Amino acid sequence: MNRILLLLTLGFIIGFSSCVEDSDDNNNNENGPMLRFKFDFDENQTRLNNVGLPAEIPAGNAAQTPVFRGMSIHYIELAPGPFTLLGEGEIVYQGEETTAGGAKAVDFDKANVADENEVFFSIPLSDIAAGNYEWIRTSVTYQNYDITFNLTGPSASNLDFCDGGPNGRTGTVSSFLGYNVYISDITPRTETLTVNDDKLQGFWVFERDDLGSLCENALQQAGFGSKLNSGEAPAGSTTVVNPLFDSSPIPAGSCVVTAPFGNKLQITGNETEDIVVTLSYSVNESLEWIDHIPNGELDFHIDNPASSDQIVDMGVRGMIPTWE
Repeated sequence: MNRILLLLTLGFIIGFSSCVEDSDDNNNNENGPMLRFKFDFDENQTRLNNVGLPAEIPAGNAAQTPVFRGMSIHYIELAPGPFTLLGEGEIVYQGEETTAGGAKAVDFDKANVADENEVFFSIPLSDIAAGNYEWIRTSVTYQNYDITFNLTGPSASNLDFCDGGPNGRTGTVSSFLGYNVYISDITPRTETLTVNDDKLQGFWVFERDDLGSLCENALQQAGFGSKLNSGEAPAGSTTVVNPLFDSSPIPAGSCVVTAPFGNKLQITGNETEDIVVTLSYSVNESLEWIDHIPNGELDFHIDNPASSDQIVDMGVRGMIPTWE
């Protein structure tokens, strides 16, 4: 099945669940005990590959563990068992979509972004079918995190007088992992990039830190003055962990992360208290690049951007759901 058809398939699967209320409605109209979802970003959680096995960094690549600021997911589905196909479980959340860019896409302007330990979404337990749920699927759409990097190349030697020099700088990345996301504009931290278009999985925007007026002037002269840069990871390179790849596959180009509950999530329909589900995502060396300058660090070449390290993967490296 080709990429376009697979994307359309995902759009159909999650589109039919439009009867599920969006997060704002659910968070503002609580009625009785609620099912709540929170995020945890764990830098020590096992780093997994697409099929849920521990993953090493490939030869010639390097990676780092970002410091997360927030995340958005577009879809939450509870599945009774490993043979429950995508879309056939209990769909408890789907974010808003739009065709403003031409095709069906996640509407980033209306996406809910939450930080660690914040409630991302809540729904009355009375709205969920009673049962035992062994698996959960979450479609990760957007991430925002801080990274470290170096500025390299002949012109970088002129930046030694800057506070901290050209190495070990900090910046903020906005990365998009959804099957298709319509973005009007994006502000990783303080600077805004206007997009007004759909972007497939792997699009990223990077905002570097401010080096001070003297250094900024030097960067301007070197042609590296913009604080914002954007790019796209190669198609199919983003890790999407799905241990059920044989029994319950997901469409290529989506980011439907799948994981089992350690203890099945039990919903009886007679709950008197909230249930809180914590989604612990592995961010262990989740930003990966081709290490063109083989030093294990992320390098941006001032004089020849094509020689910069190439970002190839920014997917979360696994999920462990728990509830209480």
